[in-house]
Amino acid sequence: MSAREKSGDTSGNRITEKITGNAPDGAVQMTSDVPKEMKAGRFVRQPNRFTGRITADGPGPYPAEAGRYRLLVSYACPWAHRSMIVRRLLGLEDVITLGVVDPLRDERGWRFPEPDPVTGASFLSELYLATDPGFTGKRYTVPCVWDTTTGRLVTNDFPNITTMFETEFGAFHGPDAPDLYPEKLRPEIDELNEVVYTDVNNGVYKAGLATQQDAYEEAVDALFTTLDGLEERLADRRYLVGNRLTEADVRLYPTLARFDAVYHGHFKCDLRRLIDYPNLWGYARDLYSRPAFGGTTDFDQIKRHYYMTHKFINPSGIVPKGPVLDWMAPHDRARLGPA
Repeated sequence: MSAREKSGDTSGNRITEKITGNAPDGAVQMTSDVPKEMKAGRFVRQPNRFTGRITADGPGPYPAEAGRYRLLVSYACPWAHRSMIVRRLLGLEDVITLGVVDPLRDERGWRFPEPDPVTGASFLSELYLATDPGFTGKRYTVPCVWDTTTGRLVTNDFPNITTMFETEFGAFHGPDAPDLYPEKLRPEIDELNEVVYTDVNNGVYKAGLATQQDAYEEAVDALFTTLDGLEERLADRRYLVGNRLTEADVRLYPTLARFDAVYHGHFKCDLRRLIDYPNLWGYARDLYSRPAFGGTTDFDQIKRHYYMTHKFINPSGIVPKGPVLDWMAPHDRARLGPA
């Protein structure tokens, strides 16, 4: 995980060459109140409370075992979305069970439609408080991983959950599972992920939740500068790094999937739409056409969550009918490399 992704740092200029590749080298819980994670009109994401790690063979209380751990997610949340994509790509559905919360949320936080059959919880907060009774006054976030053996949350550290699945559960990967985090590409993946997290994944939140004009414009400008660079990068390559599917693609996709449906209007990221970027739009459709991506993308839950939960932004709670987008339209990306 990058330093910026760990800390939520919003400072520093992006280096366009790192984005284009041409150089040599949990949604915020809100009622009608202004979000708590604000500094001088800027949204600063809270640190992740639980940072335990499941390991394949090292010391520690959490060994990689089939059937022991439960991934808790929301289909609406982009951070949780990436963990569902990786779980499915690696064939871990029978190894790590899945619990899904309702997309709508109130001051009590994420809730299960019915008591979770594995943990018995009705609200995600119950699991946080069972692990740390002093965890109060903060957001209870997804994704997180519950250990059924110890009855504790192992981690809600979303950047490391996917790489943990990729590196520590190798013995349980399916026979056709891709290597999403190959060692020789990790420096490039990590470097690109840092920029994408700061300016795109978290950048849409910094724009949409800003309460000062300068904070909003700063975030929007950085967002679209980075999207412009990614559009150029994808002009002659099918994927972001190494012309193969990697963790970098997994991290960018959830934001692209939500962009025109939510972030363009709801978060005022409106300089351009995803469909105004031919390469990014084709790239997003290419990924969507694969079951691990399209099969975990629920536009209804995404739209209901943002428009009905963020009363600070949308007091009426009305959910727009559009946009009407053909995510299954031919993408012509196969000419750039193998799937």
